Amino acid sequence: MNDRQATAWLDQLQFFTIKLGLDTTKTLLAELGNPQDKLKIVHIAGTNGKGSVGATLLSILSAAGYRTGFYSSPHLSSVRERFRIGNQYISPTDFAELVTRLATFLKGRPSPTYFEFTTILALLWFAEQQAEAVILETGLGGRLDATNVVTPLVSIITDISRDHEQHLGSSLEAIAGEKAGIIKPNVPVICAGRAAETVPVIKARCQQQQSPLFLYGRDFSGEQNSEGGLDYRPISGPDRPHLPLALHGSHQAINTSLALAALEILEPVFPVTPQALTEGLQHVRWPGRMELISIQRQNKKIRFLLDGAHNEAGVATLIESLRQGFPRQRLLLVWGNMADKDMGHVLYELMAMADAIILTRAESQRSAAPTALYEQLPLLARAKTRCTQTVEHALEIVGQIAEPEDLICVAGSLYLVGRVRQLLVGDLAQ
Repeated sequence: MNDRQATAWLDQLQFFTIKLGLDTTKTLLAELGNPQDKLKIVHIAGTNGKGSVGATLLSILSAAGYRTGFYSSPHLSSVRERFRIGNQYISPTDFAELVTRLATFLKGRPSPTYFEFTTILALLWFAEQQAEAVILETGLGGRLDATNVVTPLVSIITDISRDHEQHLGSSLEAIAGEKAGIIKPNVPVICAGRAAETVPVIKARCQQQQSPLFLYGRDFSGEQNSEGGLDYRPISGPDRPHLPLALHGSHQAINTSLALAALEILEPVFPVTPQALTEGLQHVRWPGRMELISIQRQNKKIRFLLDGAHNEAGVATLIESLRQGFPRQRLLLVWGNMADKDMGHVLYELMAMADAIILTRAESQRSAAPTALYEQLPLLARAKTRCTQTVEHALEIVGQIAEPEDLICVAGSLYLVGRVRQLLVGDLAQ
């Protein structure tokens, strides 16, 4: 198989099928020689912020000279974005070779889901590439997530909020219980713990597993200062004021603090100099998440803010960031979400801020129909809303009405953001 054929073969593995459980992944990895056992891993679970924490760790550890792998999901436009070492995504040749090899291996064996397959591919590739450190992001939940076959050096649990309730539970306590499933015996845990209901659940799991727990706000903290940098109070040692914050949004002070706390735990294995820390923080990138892009379009320069806000907590964070920053004349909102998502009142709050709204859908069978979204809007919002079935037409519409002082915000789904980003600047994994 070539790169395109490998992607097509992978797509037929029930892309949107969710099958919680570890049996298939464990069985297949065992037959492949358990490549995960050769890796030094940081395991990250949570509802929001996993990718930002992982990207921060990747940048800092890479700046410190360590060959660092990062497995993340979902991707924006190419599945190869899920697999990277440092700044390099897996090459089309390596990707095609691994998919071909694993497809041959799977004949006569249990068929994995899409996510189980990509997890196995990631662990095998990192082991064969001799990655010194690996950052592993869960897909859904934690306890029964395919990535939960590893024993990491440190576990990180980011902010927890309601999402995927049909799989993880309808209460924050239930969701926290699923996320806490990544906690392993005697493995230190770094936790955001900002939702009060989740903390007793995390604490109980840590006590059960005899795992040291380090809570944001109690054992370490970080705040964005007036210059836009980070003032960090570490688990131990002197405060670290005026650290760089490359990612947009005040919430990134918390995500960056989680990464820095994890690095303190990792210090005996992966020491990082102050110079590498600063350099790494300066170069953190996490595309499609509060990402500003300026492009020349229809003989004028217009600004896009791309954010994969796809649940109630993510939209609330986007609203807060729009209120605190991103100067603009008007806010033009391009929106499309998955049909199974309920954003609650915060979506109407975001739409109330917008001067014009274009509802569209990503190229996905799960995307909500724009007309169905329109029917759910209050009458005042409908008056400033247009619907279109294609992302290309949505960009054409917003490009016609946007002025250089305006800000076009694209949000609601990472699949939508990925398609818009692809159309504006091309694929990430070229």
